[in-house]
Amino acid sequence: MNQEQMVTIAGRRMVLTNPRKVLWPAPSFTKGDMIEYYVRVAPFMLPHLADRPLVLTRYPDGVDGEWFYQKDCPEYAPPWVETFEFYAKSADRSIAFILARDAADLAWLANQAAIEIHPWLSRYDEPERPDFAIFDLDPSPPADFRWVVEVAFIIKGLLDRLGLRAYPKTSGATGLHIYLPVKRLYSYPDLARFVAAVADLIQADRPDLTTRERTVAKRRGVYIDHLQNVLGKTIAAPYSLRPTPEATVSTPVRWDELPGLDPKAFSIRNVLARFERMGDLFAPALSDKQVLTGIMDGTMH
Repeated sequence: MNQEQMVTIAGRRMVLTNPRKVLWPAPSFTKGDMIEYYVRVAPFMLPHLADRPLVLTRYPDGVDGEWFYQKDCPEYAPPWVETFEFYAKSADRSIAFILARDAADLAWLANQAAIEIHPWLSRYDEPERPDFAIFDLDPSPPADFRWVVEVAFIIKGLLDRLGLRAYPKTSGATGLHIYLPVKRLYSYPDLARFVAAVADLIQADRPDLTTRERTVAKRRGVYIDHLQNVLGKTIAAPYSLRPTPEATVSTPVRWDELPGLDPKAFSIRNVLARFERMGDLFAPALSDKQVLTGIMDGTMH
């Protein structure tokens, strides 16, 4: 039976549909639980979504059902949902990407069963100029999260020697995302080449730990995915829920927390208390914009 609930969030009135629908069967978390999570996490999450076009991953029948990506803002969106029109060459048309401004936007997205929220690495005013480079660490057997942590510290060591600061967060699955905030001086291909150069250096030195094999079935070890640094590529936002059985959350962490960390430990069940206790560990990444002068011109080689 369809259930509806009228609510007011951040001054916006909206109808929530089927809030009791179970989206995560094992822990029995409902769409209502997800909406409540995104409303409560909004103060931490919204700064990391501000001015960034969003790609959504929707699971209308829960994490065990079929899912799909959504880029276009649907016609039925309320008038207060803001969008950014961008011509996508691959689609040969303009796409109206959603911009998240407040907790009401997050609640409305959650009501669409948008479990994952993927912001661009650039902002809409300069879409071709990202302000993050990302090292996406993805393990394949026999690699596990301990391998991921070891590779993460190798990356940190290289960046430290270059005078650069990076910020880690769990992917919410088995991997780790390392964000390198930069000034908007570089193109996406520039940053992809930089991350690839770091990955190649590590692979040459530690072939026992890492792989540069793009074909997932052929990988053995930790893959450092530089191809996440592409315009419009999807990577889960800080504080985004993930469609894992445990309802995990992509969670910012301190470097000193990584050794011995269980990446599945952070879920909708417990992360809000952590965020309220520790604050936004990713906040410095919003202002610590760095310059890669002297690095992009061949220093990495």
